[in-house]
Amino acid sequence: MRGVTIRESIVVPLCWMLIVAVLATPCVAFARNSQDGESRQVIVTVRTSRIVNRFDPSHALGAAVDGKEKGQADLQLSPQNIELMRSAGFQSLIYRLRTELGNEVWHWNPHGTWTDPAHKQGYWISDSTSPDPISLSYGYSLPRRGNTIDQANNVGYSRLDDGDPESFWKSNPYLDEHFTHEGNTLHQQWIVIEFGTKENINALRLLWGTPFATSYRVQYADFEDISDVALSPVGMWHDFPRGLIRGGKSGEVLLRLASRPIKTRFVRILLERSSNTGPQNSNDIRDRLGYALREIYAGCVQRDKFEDVIRHNNDVLKQTVMHVSSTDPWHTENDINESEEQPGLDRIFRNGLTNGLPMVTPVGLLFDTPENAVNELSYLRSHGYSFDRVELGEEPDGQYITPEDYGAMYLQWASALHAVDPTLRLGGPSFQEIEPDTTGRKYKFGNSTWMRRFLHYLSQHDRLNDYNFFSFEWYPFDDVCESVEDQLASASDMLTDALNEMQQQGVTHKFPWIISEYGFSAFATRAEISIEGALFNADVVGRFLTLGGDQAFLYGYAGSRPVTDQCTAGNNMLFFMDENGKIQYPYAPYYGARLVTQDWLGSKGLHELYLATVNDSTQRDLNILSAYPVHRPDGLWSVLLINKDPQQSYKLKIRFQTGGRELSYTTPLEMFQYSAAQYVLNNDKSNPVPIKNDPPSSTTLNRENADSVELPAYSLTVLRGKLLVGN
Repeated sequence: MRGVTIRESIVVPLCWMLIVAVLATPCVAFARNSQDGESRQVIVTVRTSRIVNRFDPSHALGAAVDGKEKGQADLQLSPQNIELMRSAGFQSLIYRLRTELGNEVWHWNPHGTWTDPAHKQGYWISDSTSPDPISLSYGYSLPRRGNTIDQANNVGYSRLDDGDPESFWKSNPYLDEHFTHEGNTLHQQWIVIEFGTKENINALRLLWGTPFATSYRVQYADFEDISDVALSPVGMWHDFPRGLIRGGKSGEVLLRLASRPIKTRFVRILLERSSNTGPQNSNDIRDRLGYALREIYAGCVQRDKFEDVIRHNNDVLKQTVMHVSSTDPWHTENDINESEEQPGLDRIFRNGLTNGLPMVTPVGLLFDTPENAVNELSYLRSHGYSFDRVELGEEPDGQYITPEDYGAMYLQWASALHAVDPTLRLGGPSFQEIEPDTTGRKYKFGNSTWMRRFLHYLSQHDRLNDYNFFSFEWYPFDDVCESVEDQLASASDMLTDALNEMQQQGVTHKFPWIISEYGFSAFATRAEISIEGALFNADVVGRFLTLGGDQAFLYGYAGSRPVTDQCTAGNNMLFFMDENGKIQYPYAPYYGARLVTQDWLGSKGLHELYLATVNDSTQRDLNILSAYPVHRPDGLWSVLLINKDPQQSYKLKIRFQTGGRELSYTTPLEMFQYSAAQYVLNNDKSNPVPIKNDPPSSTTLNRENADSVELPAYSLTVLRGKLLVGN
């Protein structure tokens, strides 16, 4: 996109045809003010006395690929589409594991073995070889599932209240002392019933499977955030007056928990000791570890009549919500989920998206086996594929697993993987969010506390060396109907606060930080495909690197289509792709990405990032503006400037303070800019389409105009040049 002059808006398809034709060169245009009226004067001061980060853009800036609906991998990952994706300038790649979010086992290789091959069921281990390249892979749903809700398409259901006494939930055997080599009191399993409103409870009826609990507690609690169950500090749960069960029996059990009903939203069954009995026809020890429960009924006994308030149904929207501590990864051949697919590992490593660089590679953990993970990495090594960081599982916070249970499984997987390749750098947990707890409660909840307990668990086992990076996702805004301009203005400070809280809880830079996915929201919103999305993405990258971050991966690399969600429509995506898989045009985040990866930064080599302050004439800090200065390996000083004010433009002077001197840019000075002068969406809330869709402008500033640069409202600007020494 260098060397083509586009001064007026043109219809989207024509503009995109021109871009494709000149993929390597920018359009040239003159900077223009986005509004009538006087611009405010600001001064950006770059402090060159302290480098806050050194990074190579080829490593630090990347994008993510993920599982999608059936048929999407072939459409999205055509050679033509991959060429356009790569033109965004991202070089590193991370592979996301949708199966882990959907409570599924990942058959990363369709060839493998069952522990019960005669019936094609049991525990699955993919082969470490394949006669053909792996183009697609699939998840398999869990017939012993306990969770009502998952973090993928949420189409499964809990077997605890599905109305079928023959189905059952079973806890994960890898959390039993047989595998953890520590007492089961450290990994007590649990079931939580979440009622929509408070219910009167004084009795439970339980239909136990095999194995059953011989010792357990029935408890109640009231709190606001269901994610608190992953931490459950002392005092959060209260035993029912008759809720302590010893000498528990198998089969059907009616428990009278209190003489009078207790009104509560949450009931927990805390499982303390197992019968360790299994099916008579099974020789697999995993079948007799943990707990199995067929159905739960909860309510009141009135005049010797039990009234159940649980809704029993095999429809996720019609059953009472259940949450469990873990789920057994046992499954059958018939449990394949063909409506969703993961792109095959061979396909990803061979289609050019990795750019020959190490890919951050996942292994299944929460619903998988260590042997399956070992064979996956053995397969990749045998094919000479480049990877170094391995992410263990994904979004355990979304499954409400305790940090100690995740830690126990993490160490089992780490031992198995390092036995094959001691050089692997393992990490995770790829939190779905890291917002700090600001409720002021006595016990601080949130994922920073989760991480403190997880790291403490590793430290107690003298295994901190097995943890090599901290990963999380960054989608800060769930309410897509709120003011976008207010959200955009606060986003970077939210990231700062969240990571500061993590550091206070022990997640220091000893463990490199990775944003495994970032986007404006995990839900569809217009901001994701508007100029606000381009600003947000650039600000995330700049602030994260300033805070010492190591790698950040954009989510929405491939083409897709807008999705309507509540009051808006959008999607995390760089391109609009039609139903035939052809990319028709880019959205603003694509051009924002190119501005960051190809104008602000060089393609590779160590870049030095410095701090900058933005002040107006009264020396007041202006948080609505962001400035990220880098000293590039080619000797140029390049400053990324982000104006998050939707109305106000600014006239900017930039100064470099070094060694007691104040330096400025020499001329000619390059300026690249992206604003409403280049991109505008139509006003159709349900069908947003760009009506102006030009690349960033490119301007050469001379001595007369280099000292006062116009930053239009809602804009990205890059200034790039050499410093004038001696003035």
